Amino acid sequence: MMMSCRNIIDLGGTSVLDLMPCGCSCSSSPTTRRIFFGKCSKTVSTIGRRSYGAGNFVFLRRDSGSCRAIPAKPKESALVNGLGGDKTVMINLRQESRKPISLENLFEVVADDLQSLNDNLLSIVGAENPVLISAAEQIFSAGGKRMRPGLVFLVSQATAELAGLKELTVEHRRLAEIIEMIHTASLIHDDVLDESDMRRGKETVHELFGTRVAVLAGDFMFAQASWYLANLENLQVIKLISQVIKDFASGEIKQASSLFDCDVKLDDYLLKSYYKTASLVAASTKGAAIFSRVETQVAEQMYQFGKNLGLSFQVVDDILDFTQSSEQLGKPAANDLAKGNITAPVIFALENEPRLREIIESEFCEPGSLDEAIEMVRSGGGIKRAQDLAKEKAELALKNLSCLPRSGFRSALEDMVMFNLERID
Repeated sequence: MMMSCRNIIDLGGTSVLDLMPCGCSCSSSPTTRRIFFGKCSKTVSTIGRRSYGAGNFVFLRRDSGSCRAIPAKPKESALVNGLGGDKTVMINLRQESRKPISLENLFEVVADDLQSLNDNLLSIVGAENPVLISAAEQIFSAGGKRMRPGLVFLVSQATAELAGLKELTVEHRRLAEIIEMIHTASLIHDDVLDESDMRRGKETVHELFGTRVAVLAGDFMFAQASWYLANLENLQVIKLISQVIKDFASGEIKQASSLFDCDVKLDDYLLKSYYKTASLVAASTKGAAIFSRVETQVAEQMYQFGKNLGLSFQVVDDILDFTQSSEQLGKPAANDLAKGNITAPVIFALENEPRLREIIESEFCEPGSLDEAIEMVRSGGGIKRAQDLAKEKAELALKNLSCLPRSGFRSALEDMVMFNLERID
């Protein structure tokens, strides 16, 4: 099965080297190997192998342009990776010759599935009340990227292939719709709790219709999603997704009880991030695998993939809160810090900036103190260390994908991990 050949590591400006985790054999001296795909072939020169983090990489000299490649035989892959299976890990934040990953291209292999989901979302909400319909239209039309249902479709396709299914089931498709409804309901409630006026550059539901309607709209969507979930009649998935709704509440309570608390530990932050973000992603990817009827070990790896990807996404979002403008974010910049929410960049910066603790604990009572705190986070090493944390979780997510066969769907899942890191490149 085919996989993308990408430049995915910075080699100090050596742009002629590409990192291709294709599993072919290598030696210390350059050799030539022909990679076949379809009726075409491309000659590449193996430069050598290098370790990075927990993974091994094969370096190849590429003739020109981008190419596609198939993995070598299992024995050769084992020689390269030092393991019986494909354990290649791809991590990179900066390379000049690789084109940025776009969500449009990333989801191209499931574009039809996503279009059907978009067409169905409003109809499955099924609200008879015009106000609820208007609230649903507002949030569904606010430019959402549909990343969670996109992940459901990608994992569904990748694991269906592993299980020998020829096409997705009705359960796969319904799961994607349920996940997007739950995510949307959580956003409506989040905006109420955070008193946010803007979401993705548009006015929030509670800003347009009032807090009462927003709370009821979120509740209705949670209830409607739960009804569709029960109708799937899969107890394992019902328990999995029901836990997510509980986790949302746990995350909000955990966050509300630690505002302006500079003693928050990194583990506390990661647990809160799991509750608020990664739990839904993990349940989405595992649920998709369950409906593909794959082995338990594969379903668990998909859960860990979703968890690690979700945590990496949350860390990146928290970094962007300090590095992007309000226009880029679609909401006020540094909004979390202003409201006392201590995120990864702040936790790391607090280790080097004693003055930062004083400012935060004073709840920014002095004029200009918020801007001073933001600058301390940027200059105190908080951003860099948070980037390292995001990469660490991304690397774990890539490892979790090694149980899947090579395909365009697995490559798209890997690209999703890299797309997230490119947001802070």
